Amino acid sequence: MAPEGFEAGRTVKADRRRRHLLRLAGSIGLTLLVSTILVFSVELIVRGSLAETLLFFQQPFRPGWTTVILFALLILFFDALLGRAYLALLVVAPAVLLLAFVGHQKSQYLGDPLYPTDFLYARQIIELAPLLVRERPVLAIVLGVSLVAGIALLVALWRFWRRRFPALPLRARAARLAVALPALLFFGSIMDYATFSWARDRLQIIPMMWDQKENYASNGFAIAFALNVPMAKVNAPEGYSKEAIEAIRKPVDAAPSVPPERPDIIVVMSESFWDPARLPGVTITPDPIANVRTIQSGHVFSPEFGGMTANVEFEALTGFSNAFLPYGSIPYQQYVREPLPSLATFLKTQGYATHAIHPFEGWFWNRTPVYEAFGFDRFMSEENLPPLEKRGPLASDAALTEEIIREAEATAEPFFFFAVTLQSHGPYEPNRYSSTTHTVETSASARAKGSILTFAEGAADADRGLARLIEWAEKRERPTVIAFFGDHLPPLGPVFVETGFMKKPVAERKAPLAKLRAQHETPLVIWSNRKGPVGHLGSISPAFLPLHVLETAGISHPYYTGFLGDMRQRFSVVDRNVLVTPRGMTTPDWGRAKKIDPAIRDFRLLQFDMMFGKRHGAKAFFPETVKKERPGTS
Repeated sequence: MAPEGFEAGRTVKADRRRRHLLRLAGSIGLTLLVSTILVFSVELIVRGSLAETLLFFQQPFRPGWTTVILFALLILFFDALLGRAYLALLVVAPAVLLLAFVGHQKSQYLGDPLYPTDFLYARQIIELAPLLVRERPVLAIVLGVSLVAGIALLVALWRFWRRRFPALPLRARAARLAVALPALLFFGSIMDYATFSWARDRLQIIPMMWDQKENYASNGFAIAFALNVPMAKVNAPEGYSKEAIEAIRKPVDAAPSVPPERPDIIVVMSESFWDPARLPGVTITPDPIANVRTIQSGHVFSPEFGGMTANVEFEALTGFSNAFLPYGSIPYQQYVREPLPSLATFLKTQGYATHAIHPFEGWFWNRTPVYEAFGFDRFMSEENLPPLEKRGPLASDAALTEEIIREAEATAEPFFFFAVTLQSHGPYEPNRYSSTTHTVETSASARAKGSILTFAEGAADADRGLARLIEWAEKRERPTVIAFFGDHLPPLGPVFVETGFMKKPVAERKAPLAKLRAQHETPLVIWSNRKGPVGHLGSISPAFLPLHVLETAGISHPYYTGFLGDMRQRFSVVDRNVLVTPRGMTTPDWGRAKKIDPAIRDFRLLQFDMMFGKRHGAKAFFPETVKKERPGTS
């Protein structure tokens, strides 16, 4: 029979173990509860809908509860680092809730979710903050006060937590790290969407990189955001090899050719230029884009909406397509790190002066190094342009037009100018301009009416800028080609909804062709002082702009007029969500098909080869990028 003291000791140890297990169970339960509340709050903020948030947690094939476990592991990990239980909440919760709020605002304003790469242009957003404040001053004040109050609250809570909660023993911190760190590394390892993961499949995490809205809706904000972290890495398309590039059919006219009298070329990408007459139930007097309407060549089918100007610019200058790059990527900031063929690269080798002009700071969209990589020999930005008169808060289109003309008249050799305007950048707060020349009739609210008038005034100024440029070019003896187009629809937000133009404040990515055209087309003009306006181009992707500009100038090139010319016979729009033929036939979700059109396959292979690969196709398609050997140096 065991001594009485021994039995008592065993009972005490058992009680300690039970209490320890109960504390452990309580701690795990509390961590999971806190994580659940946090994940629920994040999804509610991002989705803006209680019903959709509840559905995310109720459906077994959506990884809501996996996200809860992920957040619990993050709390454990930071608790171990910070040394106090649940102190991690003061780090994790503000960070993810702020990301959720920013993500919701982005989806409301631009229609796309928040991507990790968006932080590459955080400086742009800060620079544009004064414009946003002008449009919504009350909201800006509320957000500013909330931010200050939130920081003060966090500081107070941090100090309170440090005083009232004891430090975790080293053993407890080590235990948390032992659980959390391997699990977090495991989660990190399965986030590479380009490779199959059995574990990710079992957890019902299904990367939908071709449809980011569905990706975020199905996987939740946190996991979808994590899935997009590897997007800066562009994997080689299936079948990429030197042999595959050499097998691409070469254009019939493979040699670059420029007329003896080399035409000057001016391309103007007009910020948010669009036809406001497309707004139903809205009458604007007089017609704000009367000049463009008279000589319009067609439309640009923009791959973007309300912003991301640099992505449209990328296509228009290179003849490459965003459709072959990861969803949400920004080539100017992620991929252009060395010389890349562009219109400027080619024309520079033909004796052209190549100038880029934009009346804003050169760091914006990383333009200074990108333009250098594209072959521009001069970038005229706010830093080195003479002070330009402003219309509203930004440099006026009229002043920029006069600067283009002044620079042209000061340039002796043939020139290629690429100009990006600034005046009509959003937001479009009412009463932006002190003097107006238009009237607006609409049944929409007074604020919407004021926004329409502000946009119409800016569009009219852009229209007059083109008319002035053409008036000047008509008097020139030298052949001159002018291209003018809008980069994307303006972010008019509620105006679109109130007038019935769209059901939501942002454009759809997948819809019938008629709706996509309405929500993505901007006016396009290509004009020559020898031949007049080019007509009947229809709706084209910006990547086809080099083709039509060079054809109008009488210039040939193995890629820009050869390869793209052949491609244009098959497709007028190459978008990541749809292919459109010149006759209007569509192929939606083409990227998900097992068999891709051979022409599109070659387009993607050649673009990858020149941007990320070995440039096997340079000699055949971009001979200007190949260094010529001097005689006797073989």
